[in-house]
Amino acid sequence: MNLPISKKISVFLFFVLLTLNGWSHEIRPAYLQIIQTSETTYEVFWKVPSMGDAVPKIHPIFPPFFTVEELNRPNQIPGSVVYSYKISSKETLQGKILTIEGLNKTLIDALVTVTYLNGEKVTLMLQPDKDSSIIPGETSTYDVIKTYSKLGIEHILFGIDHLLFVLALILITKGRWKILKTITAFTIAHSITLSLAALGYVNFPTPPVEAVIALSIIFLAIEIIKNLQGKQTLTSKKPWLVAFTFGLLHGFGFAGALANIGLPQQDIPWALAFFNIGVELGQIAFVLAVLVIIKLLSYKKQWPMYLKKIPAYAIGSLATFWMIERVVAFWN
Repeated sequence: MNLPISKKISVFLFFVLLTLNGWSHEIRPAYLQIIQTSETTYEVFWKVPSMGDAVPKIHPIFPPFFTVEELNRPNQIPGSVVYSYKISSKETLQGKILTIEGLNKTLIDALVTVTYLNGEKVTLMLQPDKDSSIIPGETSTYDVIKTYSKLGIEHILFGIDHLLFVLALILITKGRWKILKTITAFTIAHSITLSLAALGYVNFPTPPVEAVIALSIIFLAIEIIKNLQGKQTLTSKKPWLVAFTFGLLHGFGFAGALANIGLPQQDIPWALAFFNIGVELGQIAFVLAVLVIIKLLSYKKQWPMYLKKIPAYAIGSLATFWMIERVVAFWN
């Protein structure tokens, strides 16, 4: 059956929207916190990201000579389930193998922190293709830098709502120099609020922040349509100003993700700085990819107006869905 090109595009966008719905939030890592309480015992907190009632079947496997005692029933919190245990053994945990069973069947990373009696804290990352590791006695600053840089890159590349905002900024901004200023303003703004929130100086509840982030994307989608209709707005004239304003808000969104992960107390400056750097590296890669695609599309000089409007309507429709979903979740 031959469909008109406009209907083909509509069908394609329908399936794209269905696919992206599950990616409106980044793939959050699981978090395993182990705290040594005596020479032979450790308290364990295991936080698994959830999507509604669906909880991945992943759990830590400790060395066989450790006894495991469940402290409390699983605690369901928004977006996660937290399990708590006490493990004990006459042998030390240091140098032993830790495995996250089932991790290789998911797309989830697992961040592990171990705090010893003397205050030393170690951090390591387990992944689907590397679901076990020897627990070290001390983590170097290099390990913290590597781990949190990777977490920052993953957060932005899997955070589709943040990427759609950046995409909308690029679509409404004309000229490479203007795009550079706009993306720089967005970067500076969200770096400020991310740092302030992560260090505990300011705090906003996550659900309303996520809803307003979706609203900011809708705002830009409307501005793109106005621009295509030849209307000059403050956004098209000074996109850097809008980018900075909404960037402050997006920084709280990044901080919410970082709060779910946690910061190693002995290396907070390094972890925070390189999580931020990871976010920027991922953002730069996305911006460059978008600019290459725009350049390739520019070789066709004349595009029908309805095709030019499709990205704005697609972005706005998806953001509207997210906003409604997040507002409903906020009130439930």
